[in-house]
Amino acid sequence: MTGSEETSAAPHRRKPTSKETARAIMFMLAGFFFYSTSDMLSKSLSQSVSPLQIAWLRQLGLLSGVIVLLAWKGPYILRSRYPFLQFCRGLTVVVAATTFLFAIAYVPLADATAVSFVAPFIVTVLAGLLLGETIGLKRWIAVILGFAGTMIIIRPGFNAFHPAIFLVILSGAAFGIRQIISRRVSGADPLVTTVAYTALTAAILLSLPLPFIWTNPADLSQLLMMIGISVIAGSGELSIMRALDLGEAVVLSPLQYTLIVWSTLWGFLIFAHLPDMWTLIGTAIIVGSGIYSLFHETRATRKMTGARAWFRAG
Repeated sequence: MTGSEETSAAPHRRKPTSKETARAIMFMLAGFFFYSTSDMLSKSLSQSVSPLQIAWLRQLGLLSGVIVLLAWKGPYILRSRYPFLQFCRGLTVVVAATTFLFAIAYVPLADATAVSFVAPFIVTVLAGLLLGETIGLKRWIAVILGFAGTMIIIRPGFNAFHPAIFLVILSGAAFGIRQIISRRVSGADPLVTTVAYTALTAAILLSLPLPFIWTNPADLSQLLMMIGISVIAGSGELSIMRALDLGEAVVLSPLQYTLIVWSTLWGFLIFAHLPDMWTLIGTAIIVGSGIYSLFHETRATRKMTGARAWFRAG
């Protein structure tokens, strides 16, 4: 699973209408369906094609959109107050995508997707360490529960354990760093600049090893899968960007957990994998603690906003 491009709501952004919220939810659901489908095709292709090549293919859809934007709006969209941080963000995208793709070549798709949900908890810890944000008791409880759920799924030392699952945790850590960088640049650079830097950086870095690892499609089905990965992954990015443009992130964020539904379905239909009882229990703990953490943060934000409004009125 690759993370979506996120955006922070503007301080004075108007509240979306119910119709806009409904459209945003549909775009978000479509985006995560596209992501899961791209993951399924990537896992299928990873048996004969390098994950680095697959990661490059997944960037082509978004890169094509950025090239169109550059031709339409001009190179000014690359003007950034933090070009080095933007480059680092693109680097984290490369690390997150490639480690996840290497992992799903060896572990069931549903297991990898469930473990990837630790990313929000990693963001919480990194925000405390790198941004100086206060991590209260409730946030620590959510982090600990998320870690416990992950250990239940991984079960190191048991027969179901495969060391490649740790690549998913590394992918989650890279995604967490990406989110921290996003918080740092969101107030200075527009979203289109962040997307452009991410797409260009990732495409350039992933192009470097291509001459050494490139594999031509063996037949028409592989060619169609390669094209499908690019188109579907790009469609997922654009769908989620459109959803965040229409709706509020706090409403849309819980929909990421629909990924586990699609990943389980694809795992059963395509790879004959079904998560066992322990994986289901661990997934339920991770999802539950993630939703708890999200609602806690949302309530705290609303209280702070209300206090600020009262102070200004007084």
